[in-house]
Amino acid sequence: QVQLVESGGGLVQPGGSLRVSCVASGIIARLYRMGWYRQAPGKQRELVASINSGGWTNYADSVKGRFTISGDVSENTVYLQMNSLKPEDTAVYYCNARDGVMPDYWGQGTQVTVSS
Repeated sequence: QVQLVESGGGLVQPGGSLRVSCVASGIIARLYRMGWYRQAPGKQRELVASINSGGWTNYADSVKGRFTISGDVSENTVYLQMNSLKPEDTAVYYCNARDGVMPDYWGQGTQVTVSS
């Protein structure tokens, strides 16, 4: 049974920081393309950041320089460090695991709210 369990979301003021975590079970996360997506009310889901099995990372232009994705092999966990948060970062953030063949796995989502 595959599970992606997220934590760390919450309320933060503009300019603040937050780190969300995704603990994977049932898969070896380092063998997948792990990603963080977000979906704001009335908007489409978008890929925010990803990290592949070689440790290479990719970021949406809107978050580049502010967000950092990383992984801890021993904990089978992926993190998203979010700095200099803006109100437009407010969204539900979802953890994703993709191998390119089988359907993606998804976490339950964690709410990040950046208040003005």
